Amino acid sequence: MELVLFYIAATVSVITTTLVISRTNATHALIYLIVSLLSIAVIFFLLGAPFAAALEILIYAGAIMVLFLFVVMMLNLGPAAAGQEARWLSPGTWIGPTILTFILFLEMLYVLTGMPEVTSAIAVPPKAVGEKLFGPYLLAVELSSILLLAALVGAYHFGRRYMRARREDSS
Repeated sequence: MELVLFYIAATVSVITTTLVISRTNATHALIYLIVSLLSIAVIFFLLGAPFAAALEILIYAGAIMVLFLFVVMMLNLGPAAAGQEARWLSPGTWIGPTILTFILFLEMLYVLTGMPEVTSAIAVPPKAVGEKLFGPYLLAVELSSILLLAALVGAYHFGRRYMRARREDSS
C-alpha cells in the first residue's frame, strides 16, 4: 500500500508541477507550486523522513511561498488586476488545486492512522540538522537569506519601474 501512496503523491507532484510551468497567471502558478511542494512533503514522509517533510512544508510551502506572494502583490497591475481578481474568486479556479490537496490530505491521514512504523522512523534528528545549519553551514544559510532579501527588493524596484513606464505610456 505504501507504494500506491507513493505513486499517488508522485502523480500529484508531476501534474501540479506541469501546471506551474503552463500557467500564465503568476498567482495560479504559485497555488499549484504550493500543492506540488506539499506532495513532495508527503513523498519525504513516506520515505521515512518526517523531519524533512516538516521542513519542506514550513520552509518551502510556508515561508518562501509567502515571499513569492508578497512579490506578486507588490507587482500589482492596477485596474486590470481588479477584474482578474474577481475571476480568481470563482469556484472554477480553485477546483483543481482543491481536489489535488484533498487527495494528499486523505493520503496523509491514511499514513498517520494506518502505518505507525513509517511515522516513527526519523532519518535525521532535528538537533543534527540544527547543528549543521548553524555550525559549518552558518555562512551559507545567512548568504542565502541575504540573497532572498536582495531578490525581493530587486523585484520591487523592477515592478515600480514597470508600473511607472506603464502609467507614462497610458497618459
